[in-house]
Amino acid sequence: MNRDYDPARRNLLKGSLIAAAVAGTPFLGALDAYAQRHASGQGRHLRRSSYGPIRPVKDQSTGLELLQLPEGFQYRTFSWAGDLMENGQPVPGYHDGMGVIGVRRGAHGPEIVLVRNHEAGTGELIQANGIYDGVTLANGQRPAGGTTNLYYPLGRGHEVRTLPSLGGTRTNCAGGVTPWGTWLSCEETTADYSGVGGRRHGYVFEVTADPVLTTGQPIVQMGRFAHEAVAVNPRNSYVYLTEDARNAAGYYRFIPANASQQPGSLAAGGMLQAARVRNLANADLLTPRPGDSYQLEWVDIADPDMDPQPGASGPFFQARNAGALRMSRGEGIWHSDGRLFIVDTSAGVDSQGRAGYGRGAVWMHDLRSDRLTCVFASSDPEVANNPDNITVSPRGGVLMCEDGGGANDEFGFGERLLGLTRNGEAYIFAKNNIVFDDVQAAAAGKRASGGDYRNREFAGACFDPSGRFLFVNCQTPGITFAIWGPWQRGSL
Repeated sequence: MNRDYDPARRNLLKGSLIAAAVAGTPFLGALDAYAQRHASGQGRHLRRSSYGPIRPVKDQSTGLELLQLPEGFQYRTFSWAGDLMENGQPVPGYHDGMGVIGVRRGAHGPEIVLVRNHEAGTGELIQANGIYDGVTLANGQRPAGGTTNLYYPLGRGHEVRTLPSLGGTRTNCAGGVTPWGTWLSCEETTADYSGVGGRRHGYVFEVTADPVLTTGQPIVQMGRFAHEAVAVNPRNSYVYLTEDARNAAGYYRFIPANASQQPGSLAAGGMLQAARVRNLANADLLTPRPGDSYQLEWVDIADPDMDPQPGASGPFFQARNAGALRMSRGEGIWHSDGRLFIVDTSAGVDSQGRAGYGRGAVWMHDLRSDRLTCVFASSDPEVANNPDNITVSPRGGVLMCEDGGGANDEFGFGERLLGLTRNGEAYIFAKNNIVFDDVQAAAAGKRASGGDYRNREFAGACFDPSGRFLFVNCQTPGITFAIWGPWQRGSL
């Protein structure tokens, strides 16, 4: 048995689940030089990857060439939409945010525990133990979002198990892992079914490794808005949250009343706050450039459950009135070694000069100094076309999931997984190559309809604690991948 997976080493997850073994953080010491090159017109092109060029690689599960990867990398797919879960229900679609929440002893040896979001609106209810809103709407549809738990065996010859873990939510986009081994699933909606016998939506839910222990109850004081993702500071249990609302997106933190770092402790409530730039009220961070840096302070949100206001969520309405900053569309966020990496997926300007309609940027929030610094900004779709989810490997490498509808580059058309060098420059690690027909799908035992899915987004990228496996989703047709190979050749 690889010692990285010894159940006795569960404490590897304590403190910072994924980043416990981070040796260093990119961008430090190189940011100023990159900012100067970017301002002078340099640094605006893709870097050559130290992993080498990519090419189509066959899936070890289906034999289909679904990804382009560098030489030496392999992968297998599992838990496709339409496969059967252990309760007999089909695996839901719209695979999105995902995280590794534990490594444990399973029935057949050590296994990695993942929780995966499903960004569905209405449809078939996920039949989980924890159901938040089981209302049946007039059209017969029900809130169809939620989560599934995946148990990835490390021994040979065993299949990945899929169990439903949260149902009756909707539009569960991203979320984040906690230092105590759970997942926080975020609803990216403020839909309200209370007038037809249902419940209000727009909340965060905690999901446990054992689905039976997931309550399905919202953490209301984390706010009601179009949540995207969360990240937890392991030192004090503060939860940082992004909001995906075009040019009306706040950046928040939740200070829990119970910081014991136990499953369910966040249900005790706490204080929601929004970030404000010191000495610059109502700062608009819509067009960041590498090197832009701001000192943050925080304002209280008196009513985190306020109904949406015209053009803004209730929390953002209060935050802006208190001078808080706004981003274009806050999406992925990930903690690594005392820093948060935050994606503003539409930062920048478009061809018409509209602010907040650009190609995207990455911010780094240093939790020690409370300083926010732009470490990457794309000005061209070939460099990065609206990155969304983000992760950091145990070796300190940053990886972004692209969600701009595909990009053309030397390897053809398709969405990409983009790494960042230590100078904050993007390179291609992988590319979506999902094209198959109905006959190929049936031969592989899949219920997916044939088609060209190369323009469909990657989501949910995350590494296991040892850094051996990268897990990632393609939202449509709904596929989860495990990728492994010679990571030591590059920054990941």
